[in-house]
Amino acid sequence: MQVLSRWPGAAETNAVPEDWIFEDPRSRALLAEIEQVAPSDASVLISGEAGTGKELVARYIHSHSLRRHAPFLTVSCGAFSGAQVEVELFGHESGAFAGAFGSQIGRLEQANGGTLFLDEIDDLPPLVQTRLLRALKGREVIRLGGQQGIAVDVRILASTTGRFAERMTTGQFRTDLYYHLNVVNLEMLPLSERPGDIVPLARYFIKEYSRQLNYSGASLTPEAERAIEAYPWHGNVRELENVVHRTLLMSDGGEIDTTDLRFPARQTCLRVERRADAIPASGQEALRLAVRRLCEEKPDHLHQLIEDSIFDEVFEYCGQSQSESARVLGISRNIVRARLMRARGIGTPRRRAAADTPAMKEDSA
Repeated sequence: MQVLSRWPGAAETNAVPEDWIFEDPRSRALLAEIEQVAPSDASVLISGEAGTGKELVARYIHSHSLRRHAPFLTVSCGAFSGAQVEVELFGHESGAFAGAFGSQIGRLEQANGGTLFLDEIDDLPPLVQTRLLRALKGREVIRLGGQQGIAVDVRILASTTGRFAERMTTGQFRTDLYYHLNVVNLEMLPLSERPGDIVPLARYFIKEYSRQLNYSGASLTPEAERAIEAYPWHGNVRELENVVHRTLLMSDGGEIDTTDLRFPARQTCLRVERRADAIPASGQEALRLAVRRLCEEKPDHLHQLIEDSIFDEVFEYCGQSQSESARVLGISRNIVRARLMRARGIGTPRRRAAADTPAMKEDSA
């Protein structure tokens, strides 16, 4: 059987994005696993760091299954409060709660006959976990405020950033639900562990964004390719895409050399190198000195300034990944998401959910 070097084109697989490249030997081995489990109805748990392409793999599995002509829907389990995600999954009947006018069909019903992708399933609140497990075992859904069970036939694919062990130990995630979801586990490797994909991915993104920007001759020099291969890519594929996009926006669309590459970490390092004082031996010592200097300068709203600076630097360091930023900061993804909404004017989760109905175009991630 021929091994595909990348995602098949949109015309072949119902608009599956093409930004996962299978050039590295470890990626080819993963592709062989994916193709083996895709035709089955088994639940699949896709684990890996933020930005590694977990939803793309879920879409690929669906598009190569017997359910490919039925719906593929996504629920971001960390995007809503417990009550909101319960409505999102199960729907409600009229009068189920204040403001529940008319009936609403949940995603489990909407995905009947197809596939439901539960993104970051480990963020699902415990009470909703119990209800989800009951629905999956019984193959039926009871809407909030309803009495009648509604039969559903849905394949469940789920993603995790790998916090299950900790959450099950503390009782925050049901062990039985974990094993129900984890029939097959596919591990998405960080980009740094599949170096053979880095340059092909960069070339692919250059091609895609050159088309958007009406560039015809953008390409990487050999030195730029070596610099891209040597970069750590903490934000994985998403960070690589952002760097390529940012680089092309700041270029003339011609040959891209190392000095043209727009790495976020490079900008941070340049700011540090321009300081008059020597860099302290440890990051904590540097932070203490920076705070002391700010105290001497007496800016307005010092606490907010420090908090904003830390958040912004971590967010950039993590390739603008909400999940990775939450992990580095040691806070929940919901807090990161809420902060971005306030600071950057992003719409509320409810509005995003409303825009992500089957009648609208699905976002790709």
